[in-house]
Amino acid sequence: MSTAAAGPESASADLNWAGVLAHHAIRTPDAAMLVFEGVPTSYGEMAGRVATLATGLAARGISAGDVVGLLSFNCPEFLETLFAANYLGAIAMPINWRLAAPEVRYLIEHSGAGALLCDEQLLELGGEATKGIESSLIRMTRSASSVADGWLSLAEVRGPDMPLPRVPAAGDDVHRLMYTSGTTGRPKGVMITHANLAWKNLAHLVEFGFTNADLGLACGPLYHVGALDLTTTTLIAAGATTIVHRAFDAAAVVNEIERSRVTTVWLAPAMVNAIMALPDVDRRDLSSVRVIINGGEKMPIPLIERIQRVFPSAWFADAYGLTETVSGDTFLDRDSIIAKLGSVGRPCLHLELDVWDQNGQSVRPGERGEIVMRGPKVFKGYWRDPAATATAFAGGWFHSGDIGIRDEDGYLFIVDRLKDMISSGGENISGSEVERVLYEHESVLEAAVVGRPDERWGEVPVAYVVLREGAAATGDELLEHCRAQLAKFKVPKAVTFIDALPRNPSGKVLKRDLRPSHDPR
Repeated sequence: MSTAAAGPESASADLNWAGVLAHHAIRTPDAAMLVFEGVPTSYGEMAGRVATLATGLAARGISAGDVVGLLSFNCPEFLETLFAANYLGAIAMPINWRLAAPEVRYLIEHSGAGALLCDEQLLELGGEATKGIESSLIRMTRSASSVADGWLSLAEVRGPDMPLPRVPAAGDDVHRLMYTSGTTGRPKGVMITHANLAWKNLAHLVEFGFTNADLGLACGPLYHVGALDLTTTTLIAAGATTIVHRAFDAAAVVNEIERSRVTTVWLAPAMVNAIMALPDVDRRDLSSVRVIINGGEKMPIPLIERIQRVFPSAWFADAYGLTETVSGDTFLDRDSIIAKLGSVGRPCLHLELDVWDQNGQSVRPGERGEIVMRGPKVFKGYWRDPAATATAFAGGWFHSGDIGIRDEDGYLFIVDRLKDMISSGGENISGSEVERVLYEHESVLEAAVVGRPDERWGEVPVAYVVLREGAAATGDELLEHCRAQLAKFKVPKAVTFIDALPRNPSGKVLKRDLRPSHDPR
């Protein structure tokens, strides 16, 4: 485990995210930070739990620069452990619980994690992912007592009521690792710093005018920047309250909004579709919601008009953002929802956004180019991957890999992707990552994975496969092979066997020739 010290610079410029919790715990200790399953946790209570958990982790060797993994459904302990890691100057690492065990294992090993929080309902996944490396990890569960050999409950980890002082953190110190699918076939660890988070929070507080009077709902997974950063961390910065749902359920969301008078929520497009499909949603009182942040997919005018009827007080803020920028880079203003249909809006505070051609030059309004960004909310780089970091920041701006157009008014429209990515239900899937697994099957000579339009999920992955000469394999056999190595949402929905993949003269696979004609977003 790392023994890196915070250093004198940190002591003079403390931006530790755990300091935000301390700020509100001092001023409004009895105010609810979150509500989970009807039970509130105040800022003061959370600060006390965080300090004792951090002290216990320190006694077991966790220190500044170490990584603490979070493999858990939404719960107070998820946020508590994240804060406790930062309290020590350590780095939190949320993990997608939909991943397969080999994928979780890769994240633990690549990050060099020294501790892992695992939900008791995910112990089978956590156990399989950590098999053989148990001795190098502090393995914790959120349960009140030990539920499995080799795992400690958080109660057993906690230290005494006389906790260690909080470790200061410089703005450039890493607050969190978020692994995101990339083009190399393996996820990359996005290093989000304490300053990145602080500047994101400022930008979103200004954008939406959130105050401690707001009531948020985190109903998407907290391992994702949507629920974590487009709702929860922003509202914590404001000293507000967030209701946390363990997992998304459309009916439960509508019931919660009506009962509790929720004012803001982040919803991926698939979540919006599920809510709008409820048979009685038009008859529910959802007038308390004033801000809905959505994921940037084009929606037909009739659907937008219906959403506005169902949520009569809400600003339906179509957004564009990436994990690398702590999400929420552009927002479509309320008055332009119809006039700028399909746009994801204009950049938030302190974020510069441009559209470049292949030579790194700005294009004129109406012309296509790659979206590039710079500003204090843009991430530090990729964990243990200087080559990928250098590529991403070529020319001094972060290259999104997305193709966009800006109109004469500066509104951004997403029209294509440079990166080999499939967006399915709010999750990014790397086609090359799925292809890597298919290539491991002895019968597969070539494979290409692309997105197919799907009414529910936006896109789903489908595979085109060329078999080796003389080899035999069925589609079901290849899908079963993928299921053993990949999260369920990454497994192709169909396999099509072809004689050869389409290629250009240089040998590059022409995936556009495999994709059905559809809006690439």
